[in-house]
Amino acid sequence: MKKLCIWLCIISGLSPLSSSWAQEADGIAVDRLTVETETGKRPITLRAGIDLYRPMRGQVDDAFAGFELVGDLSVTDNIYIAMEIGTEDRTIQSEQINFTAKGSYIKLGIDYNMFENWKGMDNLVYIGLRYARSAHELNVNDYLLFGTEHFFEDTLTTSGYSTGLRPDLNAQWMEFLAGIKVQLFNNLYMGFSLRLNVLANQNTPENFANLYIPGFNKVTDENRFGIGFNYTLSYALPFRFGKKTTKP
Repeated sequence: MKKLCIWLCIISGLSPLSSSWAQEADGIAVDRLTVETETGKRPITLRAGIDLYRPMRGQVDDAFAGFELVGDLSVTDNIYIAMEIGTEDRTIQSEQINFTAKGSYIKLGIDYNMFENWKGMDNLVYIGLRYARSAHELNVNDYLLFGTEHFFEDTLTTSGYSTGLRPDLNAQWMEFLAGIKVQLFNNLYMGFSLRLNVLANQNTPENFANLYIPGFNKVTDENRFGIGFNYTLSYALPFRFGKKTTKP
């Protein structure tokens, strides 16, 4: 645990701008330990941010567009209510089929911080659980029709039977995750989480299947599991319960 603490301290001090940022934020930031000492009340912290991976991928991959907002609210010193809301639009060439999956998703759950911070630190090493739901649509752009005779080339079908839009689709799944959040400057955090997804329920489109679900990732017939991750930048807004006590 000591080695982990030292490692997180090193990461927190990597940027040469950290001292200047801390001085500028000093007037508006509320230190967790100071608040507890002066008021005798436990502060709660609302942390909000974005996933950096999806916009970055969209810049280099023309077949993908996505955006995700993240947030968590401290309930106790180690327990946080967490939520992610996002959208994805992805075109995939899967075997002989080209299709586009587009939609939004929401994930709600809890995180548990297993890391014991030193005084003055506010980092997290956590595990969590999410219930997730998507609302999406799927469009079959084209598919390659195999011929039984090899004398003619396979036919690319771009319209007609089985092509077109499948609207009003949805899916539900659970996510088990582990991650870290490192405080870079006063109230500014960089985070990473790795997720194991377990599909619970879905409605399948007519004459097709959900090969990709926004927020879940790829779907296969062999199993109901998937994986995902996010890479976040967030800002914490600390505030207190109740009124500040008056010192005698």
